[in-house]
Amino acid sequence: MAQNILDKIFLATQDRVKKAEKEFPLEKLQAVIANSPARPPFTFEKALAGKDVSFICEVKKASPSKGLIAKDFPYLDIAQDYERAGAAAISILTEPEFFQGSNKYLQEIRQVVDIPLLRKDFTISEYQIYEAKALGADAILLICAILTEDAVRYFREIADGLGLSCLVEAHNEEEISMALRAGARIIGVNNRNLKDFTVDVANSLRLRHLVPDNVIFVSESGIKTGEDVKKLRDNKVAAALIGETLMRSKDKVQAINQLSGRVKRPEIKLCGFSRPEDIELANKYKPDYIGFVFYPPSKRYVTKAKSKELKALLDKDIKAVGVFVNSSYGEIMEYIKEGIIDIVQLHGDETPELIRKLKESKVKVIRSLAADKTSEEYAENIQLADAVLLDTASREYGGTGKSFDWGILEDKLARLGNKKYFLAGGLNSRNIVRAIRRFQPAGVDMSSCLETQGCKDEIKIKKIMELIRSVINE
Repeated sequence: MAQNILDKIFLATQDRVKKAEKEFPLEKLQAVIANSPARPPFTFEKALAGKDVSFICEVKKASPSKGLIAKDFPYLDIAQDYERAGAAAISILTEPEFFQGSNKYLQEIRQVVDIPLLRKDFTISEYQIYEAKALGADAILLICAILTEDAVRYFREIADGLGLSCLVEAHNEEEISMALRAGARIIGVNNRNLKDFTVDVANSLRLRHLVPDNVIFVSESGIKTGEDVKKLRDNKVAAALIGETLMRSKDKVQAINQLSGRVKRPEIKLCGFSRPEDIELANKYKPDYIGFVFYPPSKRYVTKAKSKELKALLDKDIKAVGVFVNSSYGEIMEYIKEGIIDIVQLHGDETPELIRKLKESKVKVIRSLAADKTSEEYAENIQLADAVLLDTASREYGGTGKSFDWGILEDKLARLGNKKYFLAGGLNSRNIVRAIRRFQPAGVDMSSCLETQGCKDEIKIKKIMELIRSVINE
């Protein structure tokens, strides 16, 4: 019966592709791609490269085995909920007849989320690969059960040329061998039995050893509990593709927390405080640190006299951090001696000698470093500082609100060893949970995402603090 359904889907897809090619020829698709803003290549596989199990969360209205899953289908809200909940990527069903999917779901979701998108469809033609790229996908699905080995290889090569990742789906030993011979960099094992539609997560575990460690391994279907995820984690499974469990959940953050487990609490630093109203918000929502920026060109600059007034209003349990850019030892020590700040953050081109001198004066130092420059030339800075703050490379000191490619962090963090570090640079309510889950930093630092028209916004502060606390052990 299942094979009959696969056959029906295959034939329906053939008809759909022929119609699409007639209405919008391949040459026009290629022109659309050429004139569209380029997305970074292979973001899907980069997003699954974390040390823990990553989640590919599915936007799916229906399926042949379960029928209608979501009668009300606010797909944009669902996708945004997934992003806030810490999903590494989103899988979007676009097959219209059997899964009630649509190309417009993918196209519109691309406009409201930043994380990679997998077009989940039955790829049987190169036309669909170009179509996926034009729609805004970052990855496509290639199913070994309906393709030959030559077709998988050919489609993968086309996708590679477009910067698209391929999730190559297998169900058994033979198909895994086929995927590997075809050059798959990501192999997904479907836990659903194609003969009777039963689901057994153990199918992934039985086949895990057949896939080498340099190939990303994904477990698909049937993952419903934290215990299921723990089994995947124990067997070094890189990612889990989860559909129905999350689609039926009203609270996506809570659902992913229950699946993945909570993480160790990072320290929370909110920066750029300059008004008494800001301090009131800090006292209400209680981050571990607030930051005063003492760099005049910054839009968040605060004078010494004003910061002294603000510190007097600050809850005694919240530490004040002074952000300095190329200030002298004497200037910095004035703030320390007058009790305005508790910790120094160096955000310019300060030398190891300055850090050493501050440490000799019993001052705690956070050294801000551009995330792309935590190399040997900064080794002494790293060694001397109490903590490192990894930020976006920029000369716009005091916070830019810009993010950086997290893909560079794995190697950089290895260079830091056990050094305490704060993660900064473009963190916001859309990516903070994902950042904490993926990197588990000692601390997080935010500023721009807390503001509206340059002023700290209580709604935004409350939202980000709730998101952080939802994912941690407290």
